Amino acid sequence: MAETGTTGTAEPAGTAGCAGPAGSTGSPRSAAAPLPTATAGATPADTLPRGFRSAELGWPELARIPHPPHRIPLLGDLLGASRRTPLQDSLRYAAELGPIFRRKVFDREFVFVGGAALAADMADETRFAKHVGLGIANLRPVVGDALFTAYNHEPNWQLAHDVLAPGFSREAMAAYHPMMLDVAARLTGHWDAELAAGRAVDVPGDMTKLTLETIARTGFGHDFGSFERARPHPFVSAMVGTLTYAQRLNTVPSPALLRRATRRNEADIAFLNRTVDDLVRERRSAGGGEGDLLDRMLDTAHPSTGERLSALNVRRQVVTFLVAGHETTSGALSFALHYLSLNPHLAARARAEVDRVWGDTAVPGYEQVAKLRYVRRVLDEALRLWPTAPAFAREARADTVLGGEHPMRRGGWALVLTAMLHRDPEVWGPDAERFDPDRFDARSVRARAPHTYKPFGTGARACIGRQFALHEAVLVLGLLLRRYDLRPDPDYRLRVTERLTLMPEGLRMHLERRTRKPSGGPLEQAGGPVGRPGGDPVGEEGAAPDSAPRCPVRGPGD
Repeated sequence: MAETGTTGTAEPAGTAGCAGPAGSTGSPRSAAAPLPTATAGATPADTLPRGFRSAELGWPELARIPHPPHRIPLLGDLLGASRRTPLQDSLRYAAELGPIFRRKVFDREFVFVGGAALAADMADETRFAKHVGLGIANLRPVVGDALFTAYNHEPNWQLAHDVLAPGFSREAMAAYHPMMLDVAARLTGHWDAELAAGRAVDVPGDMTKLTLETIARTGFGHDFGSFERARPHPFVSAMVGTLTYAQRLNTVPSPALLRRATRRNEADIAFLNRTVDDLVRERRSAGGGEGDLLDRMLDTAHPSTGERLSALNVRRQVVTFLVAGHETTSGALSFALHYLSLNPHLAARARAEVDRVWGDTAVPGYEQVAKLRYVRRVLDEALRLWPTAPAFAREARADTVLGGEHPMRRGGWALVLTAMLHRDPEVWGPDAERFDPDRFDARSVRARAPHTYKPFGTGARACIGRQFALHEAVLVLGLLLRRYDLRPDPDYRLRVTERLTLMPEGLRMHLERRTRKPSGGPLEQAGGPVGRPGGDPVGEEGAAPDSAPRCPVRGPGD
């Protein structure tokens, strides 16, 4: 999961490791489990000043950067803004103000970058590092120094990254594939029942069930029973609560105004922790699992130092993976299905590829998923228009000049609006708002400059699970296209809900069960039972033998 958030608070004020009150803009530290200090050999980013840094502290010529009109004393740029849709407000301001602009919320000012040239400059790892701020810092009371919330000086993120990275290797992905198929079978069983009852399906709700069960099964050997529940699992409700609260903190001058919400957030955090503690306890009592992510967290030492993850850090990483491992992927699948339902000619093209590549194989094998090149383009294009992790923050490692024009002091930072970067007409053309998967054919990708497509963040702190998410999403899209025709609700207009991540709101669609003619056989219902793979993979004619997931990149820069 990439860093998200659109306006608001950042790190706790003061020096690194300073504790703050519960619900504050910082992150309370457990006195019983202090975090380790920075090690020798620290990079320049490790010694950056900590605490929230308003834009005037990091941008000496801030007055040259435009801001929305009608700024109100004490309140800032709140006129016409919505606390529920801060990202979409920022997209509107970017269209009016240009590739860089600033917004003031109460006494805090922020700089936003949406232009491709400036975003590419901020992707330079020698001059910029990840900035943990905005909504991400608001999640530190939930997950502390886990992979995507750790400050750059904290060693636990590198320790966890090195221990867990093999869990996303090609061999590991191939082992996850049958479990992904099993969960997909539960989705199609649920959708078949809804279709038989003449009901429309709840796309975001069902994609959330699917992706939660997938990461829980593959990573932690756990079954939440989501498809057997009429309402979302309490873990999902608690997760949504913490994400929503983290975003709400950005919209008020003081957390004291959210006392009731703060109490609810504390209860949500406690439930998340209890759920994970029970999961870990069950694994320990069972004497281990089958080598999944949880086994790696509990049993694997760092290959160089021999260090292991502490019990507290294991809890934080499990919560992180359960939340980040399903929330963003469910949104990506939901947006992709929305656009396919609105563009039946594109859905037909994707479906024809599935039929050609998978052929009569009852269940696709691992090798066959990456050969769905056009289906992958559909997913990439959905993530272009609505990157479900819609922004990431970057801070200057030393005094520098952004884009050769805007001076920045060391520690100064800006929020890169991924959704605006992905709409820059200088990169994507005058029709950037149009859904067109062919933007990601090989020729178009090679023609684009690097650092123009960033749905998973950038640099060393980019999403560790991106290949997992891509494989799962392409597999599920292929299975659904093979089995169903998608019929949109003619009265539905896309509404996007924001809770640090993005998700279509209220998206429902009707299904029709497909029939297809397999080679040498009569017409039959498409899809068949979904389960463990069987049969020989059928490859796309002319496809390269390497089935590793292909990323829409131009070179190492992306």
